[in-house]
Amino acid sequence: MSELNQKILRSMDLFFSFSGLMLFFPLLLPILVFDSIGSRTLLFKQERIGRNQKPFILIKFRTMLPGTPSIASHLSSASAVTSVGKILRRTKLDELPQLWNVLKGEMSLVGPRPCLTNQNELIQERETLGVYDIRPGITGLAQIQGIDMSNPQLLAEVDARMLTTLNLKNYFRYIFLTLMGKGLGDKINLN
Repeated sequence: MSELNQKILRSMDLFFSFSGLMLFFPLLLPILVFDSIGSRTLLFKQERIGRNQKPFILIKFRTMLPGTPSIASHLSSASAVTSVGKILRRTKLDELPQLWNVLKGEMSLVGPRPCLTNQNELIQERETLGVYDIRPGITGLAQIQGIDMSNPQLLAEVDARMLTTLNLKNYFRYIFLTLMGKGLGDKINLN
């Protein structure tokens, strides 16, 4: 991806993350209150791998019970998800606090989902393919195709393919498709 393309996408990230935080603030406050009733903690913070493999703290609304092991979502049990967490996950509202990560420059709206620091196979596959050259994202090509972190090689390949085709048109396409319900990568089966 060209440097100019990266600057344009970063400008879009700044605009949309700031706008989103302002727009959704009236919604964020009640979610914080309801979420705190169900799990006793407001936000979930977890170390993830970012651009150039620099660790950062990702924030989301807590959807799982405190003490749930720090493992990839596809490995988690649905019984660990709180009742409010089920609603937040289905509506993707649990992702809203990540707009702060985007605003800070740790993430983008579109990019490879940031993995956990203990997902060594995925880290290696992504490193080999140059996936860490850009910021991780809230959504991306793998998410709209329903590819989760259970197949590190496939995920890294799709992430690398996204990097070569990421432009303004695809940036908006991935966001739109996610908002329309296509962003299902790393989904926990809540049924």
